[in-house]
Amino acid sequence: MKRREVMMGAGALAMSAALPMRAMAGVGQAEGFESKRPPVGQRGFVSKAVEAEIKAVKAKIADPELAWLFENCYPNTLDTTVRLGTVDGKPDTFVITGDIDAMWLRDSSAQLQTYVHLTPKDADLRRVFQGAIQRQARCILIDSYANAFTPDPTAKSNLSAVNDKTDMKPGVAERKWEIDSLAYTMRLAHSYWIATRDKTPFDALWAQGAARAVATFREQQRKDGPGPYHFQRVDPSPTETLMFGGFGAPTRKVGLIHSGFRPSDDACVFPFLIPSNLFAVSALKMLAQVHNEARGDTAAAQDALALANEVQAALDAHGKMPDGKGGEVWAFEVDGYGNAIFMDDANVPSLSGLPLLGAADRRDPLYVRTAALAWSDRNPYFFKGKFGEGIGGPHIGMDMIWPMSLITRALIHDDDATVMQCLKWLKASHGGTGFMHESFHKDDPANFTRSWFAWANGLFGDLILDVAKRKPALLAQKL
Repeated sequence: MKRREVMMGAGALAMSAALPMRAMAGVGQAEGFESKRPPVGQRGFVSKAVEAEIKAVKAKIADPELAWLFENCYPNTLDTTVRLGTVDGKPDTFVITGDIDAMWLRDSSAQLQTYVHLTPKDADLRRVFQGAIQRQARCILIDSYANAFTPDPTAKSNLSAVNDKTDMKPGVAERKWEIDSLAYTMRLAHSYWIATRDKTPFDALWAQGAARAVATFREQQRKDGPGPYHFQRVDPSPTETLMFGGFGAPTRKVGLIHSGFRPSDDACVFPFLIPSNLFAVSALKMLAQVHNEARGDTAAAQDALALANEVQAALDAHGKMPDGKGGEVWAFEVDGYGNAIFMDDANVPSLSGLPLLGAADRRDPLYVRTAALAWSDRNPYFFKGKFGEGIGGPHIGMDMIWPMSLITRALIHDDDATVMQCLKWLKASHGGTGFMHESFHKDDPANFTRSWFAWANGLFGDLILDVAKRKPALLAQKL
């Protein structure tokens, strides 16, 4: 049950119906630039601060198609995926991923991250974040090993995950254990705290969820046995299930955190997923700052920092491999016995995207070597074609480039030519729809997956905002 195989709900069907018929028929280029946003009255949430930013940034973009893409993509999460409510008198925000009626901890965090810099200007937007942080804490307390949750916390899974061999609980949509799911919630909490200094969402409930997240990381170091998590799925693809009774491949217990699955929701080959362990280190440090400053909880902060330091030491000792050129790079996955895999997956955290998560300095020689190797034929999921080059992954298959990999590359690079090239490829990738997708074929952008993928849309908006600040001259040109 990969995300692309889930049948669309009514909202997704409505959005697909709004796509140009030429795109649905497989023709790649949109003829006009009419807005693809829902009418104002049908948007999930409207932020005055976001609307003002769209207007200001769009005015700086000389290329009409790029400006159109930005206006469609940047507000997509707020327009189409946010559901607001209250629980126990407090704000509640449920954020679907797009064409699936479920809330992924990772996706919802990344989707909202796009707007966190505007929260000081918009009290209503702050309530959206307060509700999401609270909802995520409740989700973690339902099951800290689940990656996705249902709108109703008492409901059975609305996906085919009901048939998985694992400990499914009410409120869980899917139960793939992925380190980054919990790390993303820590990052979102930290980003909101730094932007606003608003203590509202960081109550006792949130603290319980944060404590459970840290405890889960420790459980998955598996120092005292295999731990409670196991997962098997009846599926013809080996990327959908875990071997050995659902506990995964064998490892030597070295202090790294085991992950059943990658951020792409594909099963790990070796359970020590290095990009996610690096992200966990940075996220635990972020969590410690929130504990210290928002709650004055020094004990919880020290607990998080102690784990971060332990995992970092294990990464330094076991997370690297030779690059084949006399140097070292971060491995993608290791088993603690000295075996390693080098590749990269387009979903973040990836080896390429570590600086975006505070998990590496973009100028660190180790990171630079790693990212360069990932953007090369050494990575079996690096593809080149008529309409671009970039990284994909097993989740979709060969020759399918993920726009997220192009966005990540442009966000990290300082070279004007590299950023401009990525913008051109992204502009060519939308297949006539006016939105970013999960992936597109290297030779045919009309062959794409997921017409409604809010995270990719928001990340594209992040890129345009970043270019407007760092390299405004590039936006003043027609691509």
